[in-house]
Amino acid sequence: MTENRINHKLDTSKIKTLKDVRNLFEILNMSVSLSEDNELYELAKEYFTIPNQPQEFKFEYPRKSLEEIQQEFDKKIDKHIEDVEYKFAQLKYYQEYQFSKKISKIIADIEYAKEHGRFPISYTLNYSTNLGVSSTISTNASFVVRGNTGVGYYGVDNGNYRFYMDKKPNVVFRWFVKRLMGFEWRDEK
Repeated sequence: MTENRINHKLDTSKIKTLKDVRNLFEILNMSVSLSEDNELYELAKEYFTIPNQPQEFKFEYPRKSLEEIQQEFDKKIDKHIEDVEYKFAQLKYYQEYQFSKKISKIIADIEYAKEHGRFPISYTLNYSTNLGVSSTISTNASFVVRGNTGVGYYGVDNGNYRFYMDKKPNVVFRWFVKRLMGFEWRDEK
């Protein structure tokens, strides 16, 4: 049986002919509730189980009051605030640690420079597709990126930065790189 808008259960086993369908549509055009003083009540008795006892809503869980819902919400918000404050405290600690580490490195480099008359030796990075990446100590403190072949490189005026390329870029590209980034193209000799 299926539920319809008249609030009575429709017994579909009683619908067998077109006359039954016509009568059903006539009944459905009536109001929402079907009372006994209605003229079509006897006709509706053929197709519907009358009276239909309204079903009581059953909830699996006991319903919560607004106060309980508010308390639950407040607990969740408080927990979320605590989590955010904890994460900010962690971030603050990490940033303070990184800052002190960098300041300590700068102070150590200055102390080294006072004792030895120069700053500590930096590293040169050489890249090759055959050999991979290697770091070697260099006294000229340069940074070099090199492939298998190099027709030239982009560099800074002091020569501490070199980026080798396998193919020479066109004039417009070289002009823009020089003007916008300050890197000048130099042919390999």
